[in-house]
Amino acid sequence: MTAGLLCAAVAGIALWVIHARLVGHWLQVHTGTVNEPGPYYGFWSGFGSDLTEFGVIGAIATGVYQLIKKYNCHEPGCWRVGNQPAAGGQFSLCYRHHPDYQGKKPTHELIQRLHREHLKRQAAIHGKQNEVHEHLIAKPAASHGVSGPGAPTAQAASDGNTQTGPGTPDVTGDPARHVKSR
Repeated sequence: MTAGLLCAAVAGIALWVIHARLVGHWLQVHTGTVNEPGPYYGFWSGFGSDLTEFGVIGAIATGVYQLIKKYNCHEPGCWRVGNQPAAGGQFSLCYRHHPDYQGKKPTHELIQRLHREHLKRQAAIHGKQNEVHEHLIAKPAASHGVSGPGAPTAQAASDGNTQTGPGTPDVTGDPARHVKSR
């Protein structure tokens, strides 16, 4: 295909050189540089006035290219859409370049196997989180004396005042304690 395009380009250039006078006149007429009342008046009122449209079309084409590049396979030189995440989502690869697929389209069995492996990994992660959570909850309950920030002081405990500071609720449940004397 590349050789065909290269041959066509060479043939076009050869025809242009052979018929340079006709091609040159055609370009002059169609760009508006001849047969006009002043120098380049025809260009700026004709072909030259379209330069901004070419700029707009170029900007749109650049935006489309960037959008395609975002969803493109991250393998250098691959133009396929990369819709398979790899390396924890850092890369987006097509099925041919994804290491799990080994260059073949994913089969139903492969999809099921990868899904089961994913579920096992997620269950292991959640199990470990629950284990750490239970360990952290069991630690304060195992110690009989509560210490640390928010714990009542010895003076407050002897006075019967279990409120530890501003914003800490009264845990005794006695409504009379909240009434201020006048």
